[in-house]
Amino acid sequence: MFRQAKWDEPLIFELSREGRVGYTLPKPIEDVDVEIPEKLKRKSTLNLPELSEPEIVKHYTRLSEMNYGVDSGIYPLGSCTMKYNPKINEEIAGHPGVAYVHPYQDERTVQGALRIMWELEQWLKEITGMDRFTLQPAAGANGEFTGVSIIRAYHLDNGEPQRDEMLVADSAHGTNPASAAMAGFKVIEIPSTEEGTMDLEALENAVGERTAGLMLTNPNTLGIFEDEILEIAKIVHKAGGLLYYDGANLNAVLGKVRPGDMGFDVVHLNLHKTFSTPHGGGGPGSGPVGVKDFLKDYLPVPLVGYDGERYYLDYDVPKSIGKVKELYGNFAVMVRALVYLKVMGRDGLKNASEIAVLNANYLTRKLLGTKGYELPGKTLRKHETVFSAEPMKKETGVTAMDVAKRLLDFGLHAPTVYFPLIVHEALMIEPTETVSREEIDAYVEALKRISEEAYTNPEVVKGAPHNTAVRRVDDVLAAKKPVLSWRMYLELKEKGEVDY
Repeated sequence: MFRQAKWDEPLIFELSREGRVGYTLPKPIEDVDVEIPEKLKRKSTLNLPELSEPEIVKHYTRLSEMNYGVDSGIYPLGSCTMKYNPKINEEIAGHPGVAYVHPYQDERTVQGALRIMWELEQWLKEITGMDRFTLQPAAGANGEFTGVSIIRAYHLDNGEPQRDEMLVADSAHGTNPASAAMAGFKVIEIPSTEEGTMDLEALENAVGERTAGLMLTNPNTLGIFEDEILEIAKIVHKAGGLLYYDGANLNAVLGKVRPGDMGFDVVHLNLHKTFSTPHGGGGPGSGPVGVKDFLKDYLPVPLVGYDGERYYLDYDVPKSIGKVKELYGNFAVMVRALVYLKVMGRDGLKNASEIAVLNANYLTRKLLGTKGYELPGKTLRKHETVFSAEPMKKETGVTAMDVAKRLLDFGLHAPTVYFPLIVHEALMIEPTETVSREEIDAYVEALKRISEEAYTNPEVVKGAPHNTAVRRVDDVLAAKKPVLSWRMYLELKEKGEVDY
């Protein structure tokens, strides 16, 4: 059943009518003698829409009814862990003591905030097997850049500037090679075997005196656990390199195994994924980076310390790579994550991973054998699964993108498509632990029905979506001629370059 409302809703600027007001400002204080420098004064009035309060409420309510989120239904974006966000997290993050704290306050007045950060670090250390964490990085990619910058600083400090190669799995998230390149490394790709795990022979041939490290996700982006991880760590360490853990898929192994015990030296986490805070659309996020003891002197400043009596910001990090984000990180995300951790507890986290793995394998088994879809690599998966729609494309012309668009007509969010790149026509599905068996059944039934349509009436699938408020977007045109603001829209419309 389709769930999205379909309003013909104008932009808020188009609803604007001169003179309408939705606010009341306090009367100005007349006796204040403030001289505003001329260069800071506006030369024109603010170009803001003018509406009444009821009009504003109705506008944004209608837009929300056209939206889809984790509270609407299954949101199975692979490697994104779009799980339900408990409302108690939001309630506590919105508490005045959290919402109104200011990063420039004196340490004596923010002991509670510093304690939250310190306690969160203790949880993350225990979960990952690391010895010290920075909470500063804004999100995953920022955490990756931080981690590989620490590796670079370590090798330079040890007098090994020749270590300029970062090894990356061919199934890696695209940000892995990008982050390594930004940190000044040459990226060397390590291929996967037919089973979907790292090719150890290729790894042994690739390592050498120029190896700085290996970036690896475990389980990898196929949802397959790298069961030879200890041997991988041995190969990299023997060559003098360090092992970096991309924590995007940590939700699969909570309470089961720790990156530090697998041989990893550096870890980045995605609090917004694994520990259930709202994310997507560019933020907010939090990408803490943890390291083993021998790397702690390279962490960004400041760290959060505790001397048994008070919490404080610690700038005594002798070989720090500096700051990677202004101030101390995204504090509200940290608060939500700590609430989630405390509510779940050790057993709850372990149970969450077990259900996430169960759900992914249940979905895999139910879809396995459906015409047009094939499963590359090992059948047993962890938290996510990747099917290929390549047989369907060859036999009917229906692509993975067509399947994804057709799912929208069933009121279901599409999975990640065309990733990982080593799987052609990839459909990457991560149901998470917070969906029910009935929701998974409905998702699989929709995919099976789309398969039937592809082989009997493919044009229905190729023309999808049919029921959404906005039909299929021209991705190529959107990339070539992005409309990023109301002003840009008006200028392009005046030139006749947009027809909507």
